[in-house]
Amino acid sequence: MNKNYYCVIMAGGIGSRFWPLSRTSMPKQFIDILGTGRTFLQMTYDRLVRVCPKENILIVTNKDYKNLTMEQLPEIKQSQILLEPYRRNTAPCIAYAGYKIKKQNPNAIMVVAPSDHLIINEDSFVEYLFNGMAFAEKNDALLTLGIEPNRPDTGYGYIQVNNEVSFEGFEKLRKVKTFTEKPNHEMAEFFLKSGEFMWNSGIFIWSLSSILKAFHKHLPDVDSLFAGGFAHIDTENEDSEIQKVYAACTNVSIDYGIMEKAKNVYTLCSDFGWSDLGTWGSLFENSNKSEENNVLHGDNILAYNSTGNIVNVSKDKLVVIEGLNDYIVVESNNTLLICKRQDEQEIRQIVNDVKLKKGDSFV
Repeated sequence: MNKNYYCVIMAGGIGSRFWPLSRTSMPKQFIDILGTGRTFLQMTYDRLVRVCPKENILIVTNKDYKNLTMEQLPEIKQSQILLEPYRRNTAPCIAYAGYKIKKQNPNAIMVVAPSDHLIINEDSFVEYLFNGMAFAEKNDALLTLGIEPNRPDTGYGYIQVNNEVSFEGFEKLRKVKTFTEKPNHEMAEFFLKSGEFMWNSGIFIWSLSSILKAFHKHLPDVDSLFAGGFAHIDTENEDSEIQKVYAACTNVSIDYGIMEKAKNVYTLCSDFGWSDLGTWGSLFENSNKSEENNVLHGDNILAYNSTGNIVNVSKDKLVVIEGLNDYIVVESNNTLLICKRQDEQEIRQIVNDVKLKKGDSFV
């Protein structure tokens, strides 16, 4: 296996759209939501360990999740877990990982992936990663995996691509024109019909030198903070230095801070059964349904004259629904959520309201 290949798993989010099952103390990446016996984080690790040596996998997460990460991934060393003292979005997360890897191997090729995605065809996914890393080895480019859309989904960001093949031997590689945030339904339908748009998977591939060059050019403030602390990485002072860096660091995503500005951005148009399982609705779409088109997670659920619902409750709870259509019903610990599936994007605001009105114990 190529010792220059590294994989970075971003695992610091709180998964508020999966509330109330996902809590600040136990976010969705640490939960076996799919009932497979492996959590999202563990499944992500299982996929990426096929791409690079296990000692070259880094987990970037919040300091509060250090023990959870160590418990769920006992096969990695504590030094492979990068602890963020504050949540600052994806750009600082990637900068930290980049400078950490630079200390070990300046010739590295990096895959950066979220910890909470569903990949159905893992063999195909691994093949796409290897192809992307081979491209990144030979080109000064920032590569993202674009997913060929099959419906006008309003829950994903989109990437507009140039339809001309840019590099010999990479027939599915396209130059990126624009990035677009989550569109309304009308715009999403236009994107689908045009044939020029891919879903933005949030999975990236690049050489270490290319991404650090991009930080220096497009996010110089962020870059200077991590570059200034470089000497302390892999020393006993790393934690205290990172504390200072994050305290001064801006909150910015890699898409907004770099990918939307850089001129050397490409997409590898991919199809490996991907879903960003960010919401209850996306879990509904990717789960097995009953004859009545319900998704029922729990041992004691009875549904009458009900269809299109996702119900997730603990095994010891009896739940009966009657005459309920297209709803999300989730019970966890001290909380019950009942919400229309079409209104699932409101859950994040609901969580904010609960925290404000009822306190942290419910979130």
